[in-house]
Amino acid sequence: MATNKILYVCQEISPYLPENELSKLSLEMARQMQERGAEVRTFMPRYGCINERRNQLHEVIRLSGMNLIINDNDHQLIIKVASIPSARIQIYFIDNDDYFSRRAVLHDAEGIMFDDNDDRAIFFARGMLETVKKLRWSPTIVHCHGWFSAIVPMYLKKVFYDDPLFRDVKIVLSLPGDRFEGVLAQNFKQKLEGEGIMDSNMKILEEPSYQNLYRFVIDYADGVIVNSPDADAEIVEYARSRGKKVLDYQSGDDKEVFDNYKRFYDEL
Repeated sequence: MATNKILYVCQEISPYLPENELSKLSLEMARQMQERGAEVRTFMPRYGCINERRNQLHEVIRLSGMNLIINDNDHQLIIKVASIPSARIQIYFIDNDDYFSRRAVLHDAEGIMFDDNDDRAIFFARGMLETVKKLRWSPTIVHCHGWFSAIVPMYLKKVFYDDPLFRDVKIVLSLPGDRFEGVLAQNFKQKLEGEGIMDSNMKILEEPSYQNLYRFVIDYADGVIVNSPDADAEIVEYARSRGKKVLDYQSGDDKEVFDNYKRFYDEL
């Protein structure tokens, strides 16, 4: 069997952000799959609370400098990289002063989501895929962790679908316990249409809630992995109803869990 080339698109990764269920799993999954022979590339946003000096981030000049137009405004794409020696993996960071200089992740000090999280997610998705193209690296699997990465499947199927690098890719969505309250920007659907994402089912995004986002995106995925006992049960059932391959939440011995993840990838 050919070696899997896995692109991990992560909302957060430990140790760059405080350790929680999602950030810990994002790190461990990349490490464990690499140990099992996969070729791995891992991306996350460079949030302003990440200490670049302490974590030894440095800009990759040959990958940086492209401008992306988001919501009619130009935004410079900056690519940084750092290594996690203990895990022997490298992390690529998508950065931009307008979206990621604030010293917070997705919420303000009062716990309220930033109004521009939809624009930030669009920039992250497009910037990440443009960077993979510059790397001339063709993944066999793209695995998205966290709702902030959940629009990547739409881009792969609707915008980058004719690029040879992504033509045969299999898409996996994680379902962690990262549900957000409320909705994204009311014009989120129009913004995606402006990006070239057109689909008759997009009407559901007129109310861009967490559940509606995942209901829409699951149709672009090949498989869904339930990564938390707190994952949204209705979304899990929706994935099954759409005929998607679903791996239920795995608890217990780490080795067994990641062996099951690898088997899941191989069977897609």
